[in-house]
Amino acid sequence: MEYKLGEIEMKFAELIWGNEPLPSGELAKLCEKELCWKKSTTYTILRRVCDRGLFKNENGVVTSTISKKEFLAKQSEQFVDNTFQGSLPKFLAAFTSGRKLTQKEVEELKRIIDDN
Repeated sequence: MEYKLGEIEMKFAELIWGNEPLPSGELAKLCEKELCWKKSTTYTILRRVCDRGLFKNENGVVTSTISKKEFLAKQSEQFVDNTFQGSLPKFLAAFTSGRKLTQKEVEELKRIIDDN
């Protein structure tokens, strides 16, 4: 599964994650209110994210197949794999090269490493 969404798809996903389970008709109304979309746009994007396996629309009820937290974790893993050949140290070196970490950030990173 590809864990990548465009900006508009991410806003759409946020609406689902924040309101699921959600009848598809209610999702269309929510998208009209929040994103100024027509009903047809909502169903087109819904079909797209369902085809990717992130959400499902069964019997007119939209739910996620993966939580937002899981999605973001997988998206991060995929980015590190694709950009830094899976090397977390290379990623951290690139991420921190433009700024100095605070002591609190260093301690939090050490805690995360120790916990894993």
